[in-house]
Order: sequence, then C-alpha cells, then structure tokens
Amino acid sequence: MNPEPTIARVADANEAEEPVGSGRGVARNTVIFSILTGLSRIAGLLREIVASSYFATSGAFSAFTIAFQVPNVVRSLFADAALGAAFVPVFTELLEHKRKKEAFRLASTLFFLMLTVLGALTVLFVVAAGVVMPLFVGSRLDAVQGLTVGLARVLFPVVLILGLNGLAVGILNAYDHFTIPALSPLVWNMVILVCLVGSNRVLHGNEQLYGYAIGVLAGTAVQFAMAIPALRRVGFRIELAFDLRDVKVRQVLRLMLPVTLGLGLINFNLLINSTLGSLVSAGAARAIDAAFRIYMLPQGVFSVAIATVLFPALSRFAARRDHDGLRALTANGMRQIFLMLVPAAAATLVLATPITRLIYEHGAFGPRSTEQVASALFWFSFSLPTSGVNLLLTRTFFSLQRPWITTGIAVLNLGVNVVVSVALYKPFGIPGIVVGTVVGSAAMTLAQVHFLRRELHGRLEGRRTLVALGQIAVAAAALGGVAYGVWFALDRALGRGLAGETISVCVGLGAGAVVYAGLVHAMRIPEARQIEALLGRRLQRRA
Repeated sequence: MNPEPTIARVADANEAEEPVGSGRGVARNTVIFSILTGLSRIAGLLREIVASSYFATSGAFSAFTIAFQVPNVVRSLFADAALGAAFVPVFTELLEHKRKKEAFRLASTLFFLMLTVLGALTVLFVVAAGVVMPLFVGSRLDAVQGLTVGLARVLFPVVLILGLNGLAVGILNAYDHFTIPALSPLVWNMVILVCLVGSNRVLHGNEQLYGYAIGVLAGTAVQFAMAIPALRRVGFRIELAFDLRDVKVRQVLRLMLPVTLGLGLINFNLLINSTLGSLVSAGAARAIDAAFRIYMLPQGVFSVAIATVLFPALSRFAARRDHDGLRALTANGMRQIFLMLVPAAAATLVLATPITRLIYEHGAFGPRSTEQVASALFWFSFSLPTSGVNLLLTRTFFSLQRPWITTGIAVLNLGVNVVVSVALYKPFGIPGIVVGTVVGSAAMTLAQVHFLRRELHGRLEGRRTLVALGQIAVAAAALGGVAYGVWFALDRALGRGLAGETISVCVGLGAGAVVYAGLVHAMRIPEARQIEALLGRRLQRRA
C-alpha cells in the first residue's frame, strides 16, 4: 500500500521532486500563505473597524455594501477565482507534460481575451448602473439609491483588473509561488485604509464613502502591479497571442462556464443576504456584512490557505490519474480544516457579542449596531466548518476537471439558501437571513462528499474523518466553555472599557485555545500531530 499523502508527506515529496517551478513544499506554502492571509484578514478587519467607526450600520453604509457586492458577483462570474479554477488545471497539465511554450501561449491568449471582454463589460455596466443597481436595493434604502449607483460606477472597474490579476495569480500558483498572491491582499487593505482615513479629512457626510470606493479601486490596481515582477521571476512573458482556435483555450473556456456558474452562485448568496437585509431595516445589509468580515478571518487564515495551496497538488494527482492520492489528500485537508474551524466556530458562538463590541463599537457604532452584528455572527458561526470544507471539495472537483458536478450542487446551495432565508426573514429578521446560509452550506457539503466519493470510486476516509470530527467537537466544546467562563469573570472584574474588554476577550480566547490544544494533543488526533511535527522540523532546520 502506498504511504498516505498527508500535507506533511506531500511537502517532503515536493521538496525532493517538484514537477514545476520553485520547489516549495505544500506544508511550507500553507504556513506562509496562512500567515500572510491572516495578516491580510487582520488588516481588512482594521479597515472595517475604521469604516464602521465612521458609518456604523447606517443606510449609506448599506448602500456601499450592495454597491461593492454587485461587481464582486460579476467578478466571480467572469474573473479572478472562476478563471483561476478553470485555468490552473489546464496550465498545470501542460507544464506536467513539458509543454511550456503552449502553456505560455494559452495564458497570453486568455490575457487579451479578458482585456477585451471585461473591458467592454465594465463600460456597459458603468453606463447602465442607473438601471441595474435599483434592482438590488430594497424599500428601506430608497433614500440612498443615487449613492448606490454612484458608488457602483466607481467600483465596477475592479472587475477588469481582478480578471487580469486572477490570471496572473493562477500562473504563479501553478508554479507553487504563493507569497506575492498572499501578500498583495494585505497591501490592498492598507491602500484602502490610507484612502479611507485620508478622504475623511477632505470629504464630508456620505461623500466620504466615495473615498472608500476610490481606495478599493486603487488597491486593486496595486495588487495587480505586484504580480508582474513575480511573473517575470518564474520566467513568464506575455506574447501577442489571440488564438481562440487553440484546443486548450477552448478547454479553459468550457471549464469556465460551469466554474463561473458554481462560484458565481456561491457569491450570489452574499448579495441575496444584503438584498433581503435591505427589506428588514436600513442597517441590516451592513450588519450582515460586518459579521461576515469577522467570520471570514478564521476562514481566510485556514481554509482558504489550505484549499489554495493544495489546489496545484490536487491538480497534479488528477493529471496523473492517481485517485488514491487525490482521495487521501482531500480527506486529510478536510480534517485539517475541521481541526482549525470547529474551535473557531465555538469561540465566535459563545463570545459573539463581546467580540463584536470589542472590534466595532467605536465612534458612531453603538450598542444597537453591536446587537445587530452579533446576532448575525452567532448564526454565521454554525456554517464556518462546512463552508471551509466546501471550498476544498469544490477545488477537488475543479482539479478533476469535472466542474459541472459542483456547479449543480452550488445551484442546490443557492436554492436552499433563498427558500430558507425568504421564509425566515420576516419573522426573525437578520438571524432568519443568515440561517439560510447555514442550511445551504451544510446541504452543499453533504452533496459534494456524496458525488466526490462516486467520482473517485471510493470513500473519503469517512469513518476516520467522523471519529476525528467527534474528538475535535469535544475539545471545541471545552474551548467554548472555558473561553466564556474566563471572559465572564474578567468582564465582571474589569468592566467594559477598551482595556478591560481587550483583556477579557483575549485572555478568554487564549485560555480556551490552550485547553483545546491540550485536549487534541492528549487525544492524539493525527492532524494535530502533523502540525506539531511540521513546526518541529521547521524549528530544527532554523536552529
């Protein structure tokens, strides 16, 4: 029997024999990507804190949220992640078979194709924004419809830039180069933060949101510019190529159609939440988005990092028709994600209100806004583990170049989300909307596991994963109990000042994390031991 290709084993194998590019191991890339992505999420959270201190959960900020999400959905349909998911397996396959010239020609053709199509789409939307945007603005935001249209016109050019950036990131990822793609979002957030604070000094009222929008556009341009030197370092040069008859170009475009639908439908869930929120209250759309930003912090640090770093490795297993390796690596990745996200979910469940109050309750952001955001965060927490696993499973289908399966499942996810949210938003408000996301995410996980098992002609180590998940859940419950108990005692003793809240929340989370780490170590959960071994090897090498 072949040895199990855990993340650590794949790392060692890659260091000895890397098919393409830089020779970085998967585990090392995961650590680097996690750290940089974590810093980016923290910077993004800082950006949200500053913005919330200016605009709280006002109707104007809800207008910005919807104006940002509409081009974000279009970006997911035509650019960025959709392109990368369709492009990376084909590009990697060409490199695997030593067809570098064809791979570069494919990338160049796609560059000019996207420049043409997305450029035209951007111009069309800027002209038609006055007709399109009111479709997504509920009656509670009638007063800020004009602001929504204006902000969308400023923000929509990011679709073109992110499309080109998605291609550049796909090339770098195929070469196992993850540092710049992980670092650039950090820079993106910092550019936006500078523009946001600077515009607050020269603009007034709702006009300040235009400074925020300009910062998003400028940050996106800087993000793309950062990828260009990295492309040169891996040897990529753009060619004057526009060959739509190329078999591989057509293959990518065929793959993009279901990938586009799948990822677009997933991102459309957020827009549905905001649109329904605009029917609940003027601030609900922004409150849901603010909770989502906290929710995405552990998501970005762990599941996004693992799924992104494993994607080229999964694509190589798929290209070699090594279903045993693909199955084992996917199952191991699932358990790694559960190991990280189940405790994160427990922490945000028990401390939703204190965390929200500590992060956001400054300036114009008051207790009423905290209550709205905390209620959304509480219910979002239930979907944290399944959402993370969904990201990895979707990438596994993409690596197999079978995206229509996960696209159909994404339609199921959207349908469940809409039905549940529409049924619950009137009686329950914000929690009813978020519960739709929770139920849809769980349904998508179960469906993806079912169809992936059938596709790979074998189980995804289901029994082993369930045992590990049970152990992780027990340890996470202990984390939640300890974290809440320590926070409650310190909160009573120190009060609600900034220093007191910082100490009570951080010490509570820290105490819970220590208990969790001790329990998973005592239970000898293999994925925890993998991380311990990885860190031990890294420390020994540095010594």
